[in-house]
Amino acid sequence: MPVEVADRLFEELNAEAAQVGADVDRFFEQSLQSEPDGRERLFEAMRHAAIGGGKRLRPLLTIAASRLFAVDRARALRVGCAIEAIHVYSLIHDDLPCMDDADTRRSKATVHKAFGEAEAVLAGDSLHALAFEWLADQATHEDPWVRSDLVLELARAAGPSGMAGGQMMDLDAEGRSLDLAQITRLQQLKTGALIEYSVEAACIMAKLPEEARTPYRGYARNVGLAFQIADDLIDHGGDAAAAGKPVGQDADAGKATFVSLLGEDRARQQARMLVDQAIEHLSEHGEEADLLRAIARFAVERDH
Repeated sequence: MPVEVADRLFEELNAEAAQVGADVDRFFEQSLQSEPDGRERLFEAMRHAAIGGGKRLRPLLTIAASRLFAVDRARALRVGCAIEAIHVYSLIHDDLPCMDDADTRRSKATVHKAFGEAEAVLAGDSLHALAFEWLADQATHEDPWVRSDLVLELARAAGPSGMAGGQMMDLDAEGRSLDLAQITRLQQLKTGALIEYSVEAACIMAKLPEEARTPYRGYARNVGLAFQIADDLIDHGGDAAAAGKPVGQDADAGKATFVSLLGEDRARQQARMLVDQAIEHLSEHGEEADLLRAIARFAVERDH
C-alpha cells in the first residue's frame, strides 16, 4: 500500500475513532442517569466503567461495517453502544477477585476497587441487561424481525457459545499446556465472538441473508484473532502505562498464549497474515470499506 494512502486511512481512522468515542461516552452519559432513590452508587459505578477510556473497537467496527450498506449511523451507534455495554460488563466481572483480581483498568481503578465487589457485580449485571433493552427498543430499528435477530445473535456471542464460554475455557486452561488449535478456539470465543457480532450486526440491520454474510464474518474472525495476538504481545512485553492496565499477567498465571506457543516473532507474523486475509475478504468493496481496512491494520500496530 502506498505510504500516502496508508497515512490517509490512518488519519480517517483516528478521526472516526475519536468521534465514535465521544458519541459512545455521550450515549452512556445520557443513558446512565438515576433518581436519588438509593441507586445512585450503582449508576455511578456503571458510568465509572463505561465512560472514558478504551479503544471502542466494537462500536467502531459496527459503524464502519454499516458504511458498506448505507445503514443509518445513529442506528449503528445504538447497536455499537449495546455491544460496548456487554464488553464493559465482561471487563468489570473479569477484574473481580474471583477472576483476574485486577486493580486497574483503562488507567483507573477497577470498579470493585473504587466501589466494592457487590457494586461491581450489580454494575456488570445492569450493563448486560441494558444492552438487550437498547437493542429491543424500536429506536434501534423499525423492523421487529431485525431487532429480534440483533438480540438473538448478541445473546449467542455473549453467552456460553461465545464470550462467557471462552472465559471459562481460559480459567480452565490456567497451568495447563494448550496447543495452537485449542488457544485459537478459546480466543475465537472469548474475544472473537463479540468482535464478529460487531460486524454481523451491520449485516443484520441491512437485512443481508445468512449466505451473504460469509465474507464479513471472515473479516471479523481474522481481525479478532489478530487483535488477540496483539493483546498477547502487549501483555508479553508492552508498557503498562500505555496499555492502561498491568502487563505480564498471562505469564504469572501460567496461561498459554499465542506468544508463549509461537514466540514473539512468529506471533507478529501470524497477526500480519491474519490482517492481510481480513482485508482480502473486503475485495468486492471500494472506498466504503477503507475504514474497515484501516481498523484491521490498527489491530496489530497498537500499543494498548
